[in-house]
Amino acid sequence: MAGRSAADDLQELERRIGYSFKDRSALERAITHRSWAHEHVRPGEAEKARNLHNEALEFIGDSVLGLVIADNLFRAHPDLTEGELSRMKHRLVSTTTLARAAISLNLGEFLRFGRGEEKTGGRRKQALLADAFEAILGAIYIDGGFSAASDFVLRVLGAELAKADPEKAAAADYKTMLQELLQARQQPTPQYNVIETSGPPHRRRFRVEVVWNGGRAEGEGRSIKAAEMDAARHALALLNAQQRQPMHEPV
Repeated sequence: MAGRSAADDLQELERRIGYSFKDRSALERAITHRSWAHEHVRPGEAEKARNLHNEALEFIGDSVLGLVIADNLFRAHPDLTEGELSRMKHRLVSTTTLARAAISLNLGEFLRFGRGEEKTGGRRKQALLADAFEAILGAIYIDGGFSAASDFVLRVLGAELAKADPEKAAAADYKTMLQELLQARQQPTPQYNVIETSGPPHRRRFRVEVVWNGGRAEGEGRSIKAAEMDAARHALALLNAQQRQPMHEPV
């Protein structure tokens, strides 16, 4: 940020996230996108670049986040079924929810991107903001342990957790909604197929198609389940749009 040093930026970021690092290098890595890392090492130093960007911290943060959310949901709703808890958890750890949390902390202004990613608006991309949120959580876990990481999640996502509701989560379960819609139309169960897998092992992206009688849609996600949910969402939008189209009178 203009007019401030890198140390000032990190101090301000610590203030916003509510955690002071013992080792700020972990926080610095958490805000560094791979595009920045690869621009700041010499050709042939890919190993060094990997140690500069945040993808490994994102991997750790994703796992910690899942445990914190699952633990709190179970304690708050001990009588719910596994399916109900899973649907609620899915909403709370979704890209949309995490990006919203990142925006509330203004994380975008602190992220370090390469020139290309900067030009394409990386600071405003939901997926990259969600990734940065998880990377910062991973850095807090590495620096301060599970208790500090849990405190951060509850501080930032506490309101989302408090209003988590099994009925709202079920309403967002697009796969179930799609299956029930097709069943109501006396059509077979939709079929999901993985059509593309990309990215390194710790950062997989999946593209899935859903096929039903007379239709097809695609979706993407960081897990097969998330990609299937996204495909079902697109399928529902397509079917609903078709249903709203006026019938043409025969000529």
